[in-house]
Amino acid sequence: MRRQAIDWQMLPTAGDLYGEIHLADHAAAQARDGGTLLHGLAICGIAAAAAAWLSEHYHFPIILLGLLIGLSLSFVARDPRSHSGLDFASRTCLRLGVVLLGFQVTFAQIGSLGIEPFAALAVVMLLTFFAGIAGARLAGQSAYVGILSGGATAICGASAAMALYGIIGKERVNQAQFAISLVGVSLASALAMSLYPILASYLHLSDRQAGFLIGASIHDVAQAIGGGYAFSEAAGSYATIVKLSRVALLAPVVVITGLVIGQAPGDADRPLWRRLSLPWFIPAFFVTVLFNSFVDAAHGIANLALPASKGLLLVAVIATAMRSRLDLLMETGLRAAVPVLVATTVSFVVSLAFALTLL
Repeated sequence: MRRQAIDWQMLPTAGDLYGEIHLADHAAAQARDGGTLLHGLAICGIAAAAAAWLSEHYHFPIILLGLLIGLSLSFVARDPRSHSGLDFASRTCLRLGVVLLGFQVTFAQIGSLGIEPFAALAVVMLLTFFAGIAGARLAGQSAYVGILSGGATAICGASAAMALYGIIGKERVNQAQFAISLVGVSLASALAMSLYPILASYLHLSDRQAGFLIGASIHDVAQAIGGGYAFSEAAGSYATIVKLSRVALLAPVVVITGLVIGQAPGDADRPLWRRLSLPWFIPAFFVTVLFNSFVDAAHGIANLALPASKGLLLVAVIATAMRSRLDLLMETGLRAAVPVLVATTVSFVVSLAFALTLL
C-alpha cells in the first residue's frame, strides 16, 4: 500500500519550531477560561494592603509605596488572566476614586478663601501648569507629558494625574512615562511636606502666609494638609481651604484640557458629539461637590468617602504601575521627571511671592 505524502505547507504548525502558535493558543484559552476580574483585583488588593501597612508603620507616602510595589510586580501583567482585573482597577477604580474626592469640597470653603487669595491661587495653578509644559519641552518630551506633569502639580498630585491621563490617553503618553511622572509627583510632594514648613518658619511667615504657601504649592491633598498642621493649627486650617479650592478646580481643568487637545488619534472616526463629550466621572465629580455643598447629610458621607477615595486611587495607581513596561521605563530615564521638577519649583516660588505680598 502506497504511503500518502504529507503536505507540510498545509500544516499551520510546520514552521513553529519553538511552539509560538501553541503557546499563543494556550494563552488565549487561559484568558478565555480564567480571565476574570478576580485575578487582577485580588493581586491589586494584596499590594494595596501591603502599601497601607508599610505607610502606617514607616510613615511613608502611601501612593509612592503603591507605585513602587506595583512596578516590582509588573511581571504579573504577563499572565493574560490578570488583564481584565488590572484594566478594571486602573480605569473604573480611578474614576470612582475621583468622584468620591468631590465629597471633600464645598463651595462655602472656596468662598471663605476670599477673592484676592483665590485669584492668586488661580495664577499659581496656571503658571505651574504651563511650567510643566515648558519643562517637557526642555527635556525633549512631548507637550502631553508636560500637560500631565503640570496638571498634576498644579491641582492635586496623583489624583489629577490619573484624571488627566484618562483624557490624554496611552496613545499619547505611554504607561512608562506616566509611571515616572507619578513617582516624581509623589516624591516631590513628600519632600515638600517636610521642607516647606521649615522654610516657612525660617522666613518668619505668619500662619496665614504659611497656610497659603503650603496649600498652594504642595501637590497631594494629604501632604498639603499635613504640612500645614506641621507649621501650626491655624496654618493647617488655612492650608486645607486653599488645597481643597485647588481640588475643586480639577473638573474645569480636565474639561478645558480635553477640549483643547481633542480626542486620541484612534477616536478620529467617532461622531463629533462623542468626541466632545466628557468622561462620565468629571460631571459626576461636579455633582458630588454640589451635593456636598447643599445637602446636610453629605457631611456624614464625606467621612466615609475620604478613605474610600484614597483606597480606590491607590488600587488604580498599583494596577497602572503593574501594566507599565520596565524596559520602556529604563529607556525613558529621568527625563520624564524634569517637567515635575520645573513645575514644582515654579509653584513654590510664585506661591511664596503671593504669600509675602498679598497676605
